Amino acid sequence: MAHGAHPAGLAAATVAAAAGPAGPGSATARSAGVAGGDVPAEFGSDWHDPVTAGPAVARPGTRACEVTLAEARFRDFTPYRGDYAPPTACGPAPWAKVVLRLDGKVKGRQYDRLGNLTLGGVEVLRTSTPQPSPDGITWAVEKDVTRYRDTLSRPQPVEMLIGNVVDDTYTGVIEVKVTLTFYAAERGPGRPAAPDTPDRVLPLTTPAVTTPRNTERLLAEVYATGSGGGCEEYWYLTTPDAAPYSCKAADGPYREVRVHVDGQLAGIAAPFPTVWTGGWSNPFLWYVTPGPRAFDVQPVLYDLTPYAALLNDGRPHRIEVSVAGVPAGQSGWSTPANLLLWQDEDRAVVTGALTRHDEGEPANSSRWTPGTEHRLDTEGGHRLTVAGYLDTSHGRITTTVGREVRGTSVHRWTDGEGLDALTATWTDRESVTRGATTTRTERTYTMDGATTLGAGDRLRTVLSLGDRADTVTLRGGRPVDNSRLDDRYTGDATYTTNVPRDQRHAVGTTTARHRLYGAGAPGGCYDRTVATAQGTVTVDRRRC
Repeated sequence: MAHGAHPAGLAAATVAAAAGPAGPGSATARSAGVAGGDVPAEFGSDWHDPVTAGPAVARPGTRACEVTLAEARFRDFTPYRGDYAPPTACGPAPWAKVVLRLDGKVKGRQYDRLGNLTLGGVEVLRTSTPQPSPDGITWAVEKDVTRYRDTLSRPQPVEMLIGNVVDDTYTGVIEVKVTLTFYAAERGPGRPAAPDTPDRVLPLTTPAVTTPRNTERLLAEVYATGSGGGCEEYWYLTTPDAAPYSCKAADGPYREVRVHVDGQLAGIAAPFPTVWTGGWSNPFLWYVTPGPRAFDVQPVLYDLTPYAALLNDGRPHRIEVSVAGVPAGQSGWSTPANLLLWQDEDRAVVTGALTRHDEGEPANSSRWTPGTEHRLDTEGGHRLTVAGYLDTSHGRITTTVGREVRGTSVHRWTDGEGLDALTATWTDRESVTRGATTTRTERTYTMDGATTLGAGDRLRTVLSLGDRADTVTLRGGRPVDNSRLDDRYTGDATYTTNVPRDQRHAVGTTTARHRLYGAGAPGGCYDRTVATAQGTVTVDRRRC
């Protein structure tokens, strides 16, 4: 994978961004496409600003108030620090919606960088940056941050960092402005009301946590990213020590993000295999259309409500996040976490018990087959079910959480890695039953690609990525709601390596299609396709 082509890649620093005008992690296309004759024969010194196919964050038509969170120019690893105060003109919390927006610009030469934004220690945004053209690019990212209402309702210190390196070679200074727009809640039929948001949001800055004693629902969100420019940026390609490959991991490429409560496994999840905008040794794949979630890193969610009775005793407890499969002592993963808590306003203390903890034996095997073309076959998986009840002011409520994760991959490469190919699928099936309501979600992530280095040092990458999720909600066993996400990316790009930028003779085509049906989709249906060639948008089509 020619990992050395991306040495300073995603620096281990963190920052976050918001979703753009065309949607979470998106930028609006300037046009619906160009005629075929207007597509350049190869990449030049400028290209279309970054654009994704995702939907815009829906905004209610109520009174709006904007607050600037940060304005900064990132040249190194010095964080921006400031102060936030909630607006007054849109009324006090709760609000109908709060939308965070990051506007960025950069020009010259620069790697992709990872960034985060925290309010009062609560991470509210994690993002990465596009790589610039010599002439410069602008982009925007937006994110619905309404769920952080507890944090947003009070003055907070702001900290933001996009770790960057600027020198004689890498000249791109990353300039960003981040704003929050608040939309007032209104009363009355058909008017936008305040949504159900957590009563408390606690950053997991240390493992020791003391939660409110009347907690009746508890979620954890973990912004898990493998990054830092090292091998864990490409964790899905690592091989056991015996195999002759540049990135090693004793137990192979299987990874799992785990949450423990007082040392007991309380949650498992498959990490999303994010490909950053310098990924797979080929930035020409990502100049205009980033891969799924690259601009809007979404946290992994865990329902820890079965543990609420244990945590409600008023004593500090340890809640810890780890990534299974990472070699001992190796850095590269960042796992900032927040706890989202709902409280029973009619009870000072909510009691109950953890009644079930059923963990399957973790499975993880990698089989290396040597040859002219080496092959590594990996299978891993894990299963966990936990249950507990709480005696609330509205009766006894039992919560059962079941989750099963699985990953399979076939990695093929040649000596010297002139060929480097991966076909992989990860599934994450979750079922949460709370009282009479059950929500089932099946997530599937796919990656199928190959990089080859051919005659004349021509490096070609062909890659497809998939991010899919099907969710159904049942009440009393009958479906009452459902949604489907299908976000797909395909790309094919070739350039000459080991030459100055203006001699790369790069060509590349990409297609990103984002489909969303049911709950959360505008009008119940969203389907947008964005295609590019040599940095020019050739198709921007909506089907719904």
